Amino acid sequence: MNTKDSHTASIQPLLDYFDHILPLTSDEKQMVLAKFHPHLYLKKQYALQHGDVCQYFNFVVRGCLRLYQVDNEGALHILQFATENNWVHDLASFHKEIPSKLNIDALEETVVLRITRNDLIDLYLNGTHFNRIFRVLLENSFMHQQERLSQLFSSTAEERYQYFLETYSHLLTRLSQVQIAAYLGVTPEFLSRIRNKIARIKS
Repeated sequence: MNTKDSHTASIQPLLDYFDHILPLTSDEKQMVLAKFHPHLYLKKQYALQHGDVCQYFNFVVRGCLRLYQVDNEGALHILQFATENNWVHDLASFHKEIPSKLNIDALEETVVLRITRNDLIDLYLNGTHFNRIFRVLLENSFMHQQERLSQLFSSTAEERYQYFLETYSHLLTRLSQVQIAAYLGVTPEFLSRIRNKIARIKS
């Protein structure tokens, strides 16, 4: 398989993802092929570090990235896990071209398809479907973040964990208890007590 054929094969998950939202024309598919580029992040490698400008909008083909912030006391707060067929970037840093307050790193060896800001703008200008597709993506992301904030403010830690079990069951074997706790906003010890309580109820 030559390099062009390899790139075509690697980008197929993204083409399928777009087609599920709104079918692309053949010209638009060629634009995706030209603008999105595969990249491998090794485990623990950064895709974005605090203080840097977010250069890429990442679509995860395989693996897991996490978006997180570290507070002034050194505590880690995970905002998002991005696995297969999910997107991750710092929206404000990417679009405003300002230093990020967030970090993105790989929890596993991760393959992404990524696009720069200028290339994304070029898609908007030259592909009739891309404005609508990315509007849907951002709307879905905004709704997810609103629901997450609502849970943090109005739900108990046990209720948040139950929701995590229902929504992200596919991640349970891929994440450590420390990572899940940082996402839920509790300590690993408190999460352990919640898990033990649930196990006793089910037994």
